[in-house]
Amino acid sequence: MTETERLFEVFGELLYAIAMADGVIQKEELSALEEIVENHPWSTPIKWSFEYEKSKAKNLDEVYNKVINFCHQHGPSPHYTDFISAMEKVAAAANGIESSESDMIQSFSTDLIARFQRDLDKKNR
Repeated sequence: MTETERLFEVFGELLYAIAMADGVIQKEELSALEEIVENHPWSTPIKWSFEYEKSKAKNLDEVYNKVINFCHQHGPSPHYTDFISAMEKVAAAANGIESSESDMIQSFSTDLIARFQRDLDKKNR
């Protein structure tokens, strides 16, 4: 598996986490996911990992931490902006963005920035 393929598998896991952040995956969220991946070049690994996490009903903290850890190891990527936009689209699909979803979206960006900043600080010492 390539690093890029793994990155987009993680994206699917992240979309699972945001869809489950309010406790249930709603049909509107699934529709938003389909729209996001419809013409995406990496739709297969995104959908596969979303469905895998859904079938295992994994703990959200566990899934989220796995995503953050991978993204941190992967390093900065222009794809993260798309990840955040997709998270917002899925979260907003059913009755707007709830606080648990908003918290996860905010946490994703701040966690990554904080980790990358620590790496830079260590490197510059």
